[in-house]
Amino acid sequence: GKSDPVDAEAAARAVLAGEASSPAKSDHASVGMLRSLRVARRSAMKMRTQVWQQMQALLVSAPAELRERLRSLPPDHLVAVSTGLRPGPVTSPAAATKLALRGLAVRHQLLSGELQRLDLELARLTQEVAPALCALIGVGPDVAGALLVAAGDNPARLTSEASFANLCGAAPLPASSGKTNRHRLNRGGDRLANNALWHIVITRLRWHQPTRSYMARRTTEGLSKREIIRCLKRYVAREVYRCLLTTGALAPAT
Repeated sequence: GKSDPVDAEAAARAVLAGEASSPAKSDHASVGMLRSLRVARRSAMKMRTQVWQQMQALLVSAPAELRERLRSLPPDHLVAVSTGLRPGPVTSPAAATKLALRGLAVRHQLLSGELQRLDLELARLTQEVAPALCALIGVGPDVAGALLVAAGDNPARLTSEASFANLCGAAPLPASSGKTNRHRLNRGGDRLANNALWHIVITRLRWHQPTRSYMARRTTEGLSKREIIRCLKRYVAREVYRCLLTTGALAPAT
């Protein structure tokens, strides 16, 4: 199985022996800022999801009167109403539930405000670093941030678009047998960057006609949906790499 200590030792031995020719990844400039903001955003998003799930769980076991009053409300309305609950003295299950719901709702609003501020900064930074990347269909600030963090501040170490695709785990591995010509999933690479490519593909399958036409054509050729998505991720990785080259955010090695 995978072992980070073993990988780290192998990398250190390669450097000491002079066998490692590629420079290490650096993210101390703009990409470093993006990475920090994305860490905070993922944490806030996870916490807000947990808070919402806890509110839903409380409503399931809440007293009937309170449950009937709140459970049919839309999410935003439920949070707003819950912040205005007045539990009074906590001497009954209803009062305890109101107090808990109000605390969770206030926390939900605080996390939502934090997410809005982080999203604004992510949008500004990604637009400054790679405006052409942000202009691609299906690429938002979060997706662009994931791809830029994967490339790093010194992406010149990536010598080709194939290298970038392999970094993102979008380079399919041959799995042909006999007359069957196919490729299998590549489970290596940066999984956050791979997920970003997946989001781009899924968005384009909904709204981008050339991508939809490609899906229809490859389906008639006998490929499964998963195999087609893997092919599309490889094409998107190539497009992203070329886009970064054009913007100057990603320069080829010299």
